[in-house]
Amino acid sequence: MSLIPRSFIDELIARASIVEVIGARIALKKAGHEYKACCPFHTEKTPSFWVSPEKQFYHCFGCGAHGTALSFLMEHDRLPFPEAVEELASSLGLTVPREQGAGAPRRTSETLYELMGRVAQFYSQSLRGDERARRYLERRGLNPEVIERFAIGYAPNSWHELLKRFGGTDEGRRRLVELGLVIEREAAPGGQAERLYDRFRDRIMFPIRDARGRVLAFGGRVIDQGEPKYLNSPETALFHKGRELYGLYEVRQSRATLAQLLVVEGYLDVVRLHQFGVPCAVATLGTATTPEHLKRIFQLVPSVVFAFDGDRAGRAAAWRALQNSLPEAVEGREIRFLFLPEGEDPDTLIAREGREAFENRLSRQALLLSEYLVRELGDRIPTRGADGRARVAQAARPLLQQVPEGIYRRLLAERLAQAFGFQQTPAGMAELLGVSIGQPLELGRPASALGRGSLVRQAIRLLLHFPQAAARIPTERIEGLKEVEEPGAQLLRTLLLELQAEPAATTGQVLERWRERADGVHLARLAAAETLVPGAPAAERELDQALERLVDQSGRRRLDRLLEKDRAAGAAGLSREEKLEIQRLTIELSRHRSVAPGP
Repeated sequence: MSLIPRSFIDELIARASIVEVIGARIALKKAGHEYKACCPFHTEKTPSFWVSPEKQFYHCFGCGAHGTALSFLMEHDRLPFPEAVEELASSLGLTVPREQGAGAPRRTSETLYELMGRVAQFYSQSLRGDERARRYLERRGLNPEVIERFAIGYAPNSWHELLKRFGGTDEGRRRLVELGLVIEREAAPGGQAERLYDRFRDRIMFPIRDARGRVLAFGGRVIDQGEPKYLNSPETALFHKGRELYGLYEVRQSRATLAQLLVVEGYLDVVRLHQFGVPCAVATLGTATTPEHLKRIFQLVPSVVFAFDGDRAGRAAAWRALQNSLPEAVEGREIRFLFLPEGEDPDTLIAREGREAFENRLSRQALLLSEYLVRELGDRIPTRGADGRARVAQAARPLLQQVPEGIYRRLLAERLAQAFGFQQTPAGMAELLGVSIGQPLELGRPASALGRGSLVRQAIRLLLHFPQAAARIPTERIEGLKEVEEPGAQLLRTLLLELQAEPAATTGQVLERWRERADGVHLARLAAAETLVPGAPAAERELDQALERLVDQSGRRRLDRLLEKDRAAGAAGLSREEKLEIQRLTIELSRHRSVAPGP
């Protein structure tokens, strides 16, 4: 999102009709000022899914799904955020601007996409004309339907076939080099054509596609013997292997109800799993799973399972995946690890056991991240006695510090303490594991979480439903929130200041501005709650009154603490500054009582 200007997202939400976006995908029925439908995200017979054109927001009272037009494209069409922006902008005839440094201009990028698509078609045609390549895929158990679904092809056994077809001009050759489809020798005698040759030769070709189905790159597998066994496209203007997942486009196209993604290691593993009815399989592209991979996965599903061979290389890959997963390990997400029998991979295992047995392995044998971490630390480190526990603490410390603060980190620390004999108290774990685990578990919610029915919660809800109300709130009222200690008060203050600096017209615009911020999820939940305020003028009055009461209550509590300190201090008394503060608070609170009712 950082590469797309926020002003453009504001404009996109302002110009898009959420009713048209959603109505193009599900049947909406007008109900007063809003629209309703059976929710597309869970099974129901009575409509509980409502769309508000005024707020540019949708909400399901059945399953809790909610969001903006962009959120709907991400959830329903399973698009990552940038692709959802592209899709919505395209429907409005807009071009997505990119901030400086975002890469190639759009026109050039579109030309490259078109060229990659034509190359993929050429490889598909080559497969149909090569009996040896087709026999290889038959021996690997691939049926014609799955070959077509994944657009699998064949690169002819030639040094210049691709070059001859698509490199007839200087510009054509330049683009082939830019896309990594041909390789340029650093120095060679002869003309330009002799210095260039095809990267992929005599290989089964697997197109790597983005969320919109555009070909970004290729993976090529040798048919007989040869090295490397797999050859991937290099990094290009279109392709960044640490971001893309093979099979993710096909997962989205399957329209299966997804609860998890299964990450495997090979192209053929993905294709065979889909063929056998496991449509949740994806693969990394010759690299370890990266934090960017995990961010994309958790945009789609709350759970991921990594499947690895049971040999030494598989265990090493699993340990790297665990380490890279820790920054994304938070409550509400599940990360598990499945180790296959030695000598087996998902391709051969599902062919031998069948789909049902394979899915049983997924559900019964995949280890939770916490259990895998305990097992791995126990295997790697001698844990007996005080010295052993110290070594475990030393190894666990940097791992736990990668986990975001919150409930999950606390639970993970507790599990390690239980497994390796540490004291299971917050102080004991903090001391022995060297990690801050925050408040006790029952108080471990985020600092900005809002109490049910609190004044802060009411004020934020009013702002989300009527963001225009922020414009008329006096600056001194907002600054008064600095001293308010209620949970969420500083979030409320930030909202007010930002909406005064950059006014928003709808709920949707506000939520999109907070999409990538930690409190965005809390705001989306509050936006989904109904409000009985009839309009913006009433919202302004109620918001102003709520802020006044919050500041007033904070002042009273501060005054009570100062008076109690004065009584307890005896002869020592209060400082001059504290006495002046008592006078100020007494005058201010007396004035408030004369013009407004108390809480």
